[in-house]
This record gives sequence, structure tokens and C-alpha cells, in this order.
Amino acid sequence: MSVRVDVQDGVATVTLDRPGRLNAIDLEAAARLADIWRGFRSDASVRAVVLTGAGTRAFCTGIDRAVEVAQPSSPYSLDDPLLTIGPKANDLWKPVIAAVEGMACGGAFYLLGECEFVVASEEAAFFDPHTSYGMVSAYEAAYLAQLLPYGEAARVALMGTAERLSAPRAHTLGLVTELTAPGAALPAARTTAATLAALPTGALQGTVRALWSTRAPALAAATALAPHLIALGNLPAREQRELFAGRSRSYGMR
Repeated sequence: MSVRVDVQDGVATVTLDRPGRLNAIDLEAAARLADIWRGFRSDASVRAVVLTGAGTRAFCTGIDRAVEVAQPSSPYSLDDPLLTIGPKANDLWKPVIAAVEGMACGGAFYLLGECEFVVASEEAAFFDPHTSYGMVSAYEAAYLAQLLPYGEAARVALMGTAERLSAPRAHTLGLVTELTAPGAALPAARTTAATLAALPTGALQGTVRALWSTRAPALAAATALAPHLIALGNLPAREQRELFAGRSRSYGMR
């Protein structure tokens, strides 16, 4: 199965389980995530959640480029299967912690942007490849602007594959709340989640909802504009594929 769930002592661990594809999300995984979040709402055995990716190479690399998503003919509409992969998009208010090893890029920010906080290995790295492939970073940029100071969010969104944000730098900026040794992000996140799971769940969910209310209006405004920006700014799919095929493997690390 593309997404695994394990529940122990009030903590659910949700694992993106496509390590051979760097935990990129296909349509099955997208639907599975939405089902999982909605199921957790009424599952009393789950009081806190840890979200992670299988293996150490990547947390998530966004949409699987092999996925074909048919688009409506109207320039005012856009079908994006990643819009419903996050917990908040599915009305889940139990706290979710991200445990990041390796790369977190592109559509991974749909998930990171809807987690309460991030625990990451010191070898983790964050970037957004969209502009390098002739694509507008619209939804990702909206999440980045809430996770980082504006200038830092702009730099990640604009620099594409040319540069990655290291976990230590992300920790300094507040995107990452706890740094761990390589391979230790998941156990560290589980330890924190266990503390949360021992607290009254109503108080936790109300606090998560209150925190999210400070983000939701700005996010709604930004994402409402996103389909139009993508329609106007994206290169044709063929040119995007050419840029992807000729991409450079070199990058800077901050």
C-alpha cells in the first residue's frame, strides 16, 4: 500500500511508502491520505499523529511526474490532486507532526504546511523545483510564505533546483523545530507525539483549530488566485518535460 498507518498508545504514524519514487504522491496515495485524515476524526484511539516518509532519501517529493492529471478546458479551473492530501483540508484538528529525513520538496509543502511543526534530521533539505521546470510555484509558495520569513520563502520558491535549504538553516528560521541525528527524526517526533497524546484531546484540537485560524484567511486568498497564475505562467507540458530531462544535478546548499 502506498501509505501505511500504525497506531500505538494514542499515536498514529502515517508513512508515505513509495521509497523507490522518493515518496512522490500518485493518485492512489493522494486518495489514501484523504481517507486516512478523515478516518482519524472519529477514531478515538488516535490522539496525535506523526507523518513521515519511508527510507532516508526523501520525506516527499510532491506529485509523481508519471501521473497524468486531466485538466478542465476552462482557464478558470484547475484540478490538483494534492489539494486534499493535508489534514486540515480534511477537517482533522488532532495535532500532526512531520518527521523529515532527506528531501522535502515541491508538493511536500502541501503536507508540511498543514502540520503543526516539523522535526528533521540534520541531513534533511528543503527546496521547490517548480521554476526550474517552467512552472509557477503558486500553492507551494502560499505555504512557504506561512512557514518562513517572506524573503526566505521567496528565495526557496524562486531558486528552483539551484539551491536547497539545509535543515540547520531551516531550524534557525523556524521551519524546523527540532534537529536530530540522521535516522532519528521519526523516534524524536514519536516521543513528542506521545506527550501530546497524553493530554486532553479536546483542548489539543481546539488549540490546533485556533492556531490554524490565524493562517487560513491568507492561505484561502492565495490559493484562490493560484489556478489563474498557473494557467498564465506555466510553460506548455512538452517544454516542461524538456527542462526536466535536461535538468542540472548540481545545486547549492544554504
